[in-house]
Amino acid sequence: MKLGLQLGYWGARPPEDVAPLVAAAEECGFDSAFTAESWGSDALTPLAWWGSDTRRLRLGTSVAQLSARTPTAAAMAALTMDHLTGGRFILGLGVSGPQVVEGWYGQPFAKPLARTREYVQVIRDVLAREAPVTQAGPHYPLPYAGEGATGLGKPLKPITHPLRADVPIWLGAEGPKNVAQTAEIADGWLAIYYSPRLAPMYDEWLDEGFARPGARRSRQDFEIAATCQITVTDDPGAVRDGVRPTVALYVGGMGAPELNFHAQVYRRMGYGAVVDEVTALFRSGRKDEAAAAIPDEMIDETMIIGDAEHVRREVARWKAAGVTTMLVTCRDAAQVRRLAEVVLQGA
Repeated sequence: MKLGLQLGYWGARPPEDVAPLVAAAEECGFDSAFTAESWGSDALTPLAWWGSDTRRLRLGTSVAQLSARTPTAAAMAALTMDHLTGGRFILGLGVSGPQVVEGWYGQPFAKPLARTREYVQVIRDVLAREAPVTQAGPHYPLPYAGEGATGLGKPLKPITHPLRADVPIWLGAEGPKNVAQTAEIADGWLAIYYSPRLAPMYDEWLDEGFARPGARRSRQDFEIAATCQITVTDDPGAVRDGVRPTVALYVGGMGAPELNFHAQVYRRMGYGAVVDEVTALFRSGRKDEAAAAIPDEMIDETMIIGDAEHVRREVARWKAAGVTTMLVTCRDAAQVRRLAEVVLQGA
């Protein structure tokens, strides 16, 4: 099992003391470090800044939002980061949700699967640098010839030669069609709120994608990176209480009530009644009650909280379910070192 350090996106202020976390991750044998974005800090700038002192860690975005950049801009960023890291960059992409896409980026959210497929293809064409890039559309036509076009646009190749034509592209996906397409067109799956109990269901989705004509990968060379809070502690109850508000936010408040992808994930796990209750409480402003309504078993479904023996046993279960990397958040360098001892060295 590999460990990845999930640095996420910023809150109201930039986080402090991130550099020691990244340094500890590199020193202790972590495989990777990832940053994210929502509607505040971007994913690429902090990754380049904090990653500049690394020499071994793979550096990735988990995730960069499709609507934040045109596919050619994303390809330029991947090309640049891959050169700066010496071939250690992973481009993690995701569609986000309609509230962000339409409310923040001012773009339509419709047809996320088709948009993702077209977006990824443009990036691969740019990085291949075999010919000037064209795309028939309809989502990202190149050259643009629609309303307001001058007719002067021309197909282009990147000026800078990519270090790698096959920069890994990992996709954040939560639903069955999205996961299947991820297995077909991507190099890895960024799974959020993964439950090893549901691995047979995920395997069906993934196998559908692997079986499609032209699929890039197979089960043997496809990476599954699951975000999972792992806490080594003798007081799991206190840790669960600390994470309940975050779970309530994502289940009850992240997305529209009628379209919340995170809530749908928990519904598939069998927590539909809890999701309904938490959503109603959260939307009515009763956030503390919403957090209190999250049961222990719902937390334990997607997180690993307990003593060292429990953590090792659960990590082995996630590995057996097909996960290749655990993306973990850590509050300080000491926690990074402790996780490395327990998960990587088995101490």
